[in-house]
Amino acid sequence: MKKVILVMALALIGATAFSQEAKENGTIYISHPYIEVVKKTIKAYLAQDDATSLSLFADTAKWWSSGMAKPINIKEAVKSWDTDFTYYDSIAIKVVGYPDFLHYKDMDAKVVQSWWAWSGKSKRTKVWVTVDFVQFDSFNKDGKIDFEGIYGDWSKMISNQ
Repeated sequence: MKKVILVMALALIGATAFSQEAKENGTIYISHPYIEVVKKTIKAYLAQDDATSLSLFADTAKWWSSGMAKPINIKEAVKSWDTDFTYYDSIAIKVVGYPDFLHYKDMDAKVVQSWWAWSGKSKRTKVWVTVDFVQFDSFNKDGKIDFEGIYGDWSKMISNQ
């Protein structure tokens, strides 16, 4: 009798758990114009084309990377990106997996998430450094990036400057 009650209870719990109504909060795209904008930011960085970089971001855009206490404005960020080329030669960034565009219904949020590998050869130590990172770019209603956040372990890059 105990087994019958246990089986019935488990069946009831299972039916309740699986009868929850699923709700969508948006759509994920493997191809979207905003993904192309993010790819353009990478190309502009590698070309040290600050004007193009700035043109892809909103004037009020903020940028943050792991290890930073708080986000900085995009003009400061672009200047700091240029210093990478002071310390490293042969800088390259390659796609690791494909980028996704996420369009959330909630607050009409538009985000590209992408995975990359940054590499370069230290001018000082001659050591090749590779850093895997994930990047999140949110877009405003005008199609400009208004926030970029990057997560990666930059310690190897910093220690070889």
